Amino acid sequence: MAVKVHIPTPLRRLTGSQAEVEIEAITVAELVENLEKAHPGIREKLLDESGEIRRYVNIYVNEEDIRFLDGAQTALKERDVVSIVPAIAGGY
Repeated sequence: MAVKVHIPTPLRRLTGSQAEVEIEAITVAELVENLEKAHPGIREKLLDESGEIRRYVNIYVNEEDIRFLDGAQTALKERDVVSIVPAIAGGY
């Protein structure tokens, strides 16, 4: 089943400037792997060396942070919307 994935601006160079892509996946972990197959290089931006989602990468399924669901094992359904949101730091 395909889900919509919102791609943040810093990662769009890996998706041919696409702001949104459709990817087949039944879990967030499978989504990351299938994103990598379709858009090589994106996995290293999302996962750390141990294969965990990077601390500064937030992933939401239908506006729910996966950290409060089942993490990378969060199940996906047809018509779900996944948003990848890099954490932004800054200040004065």
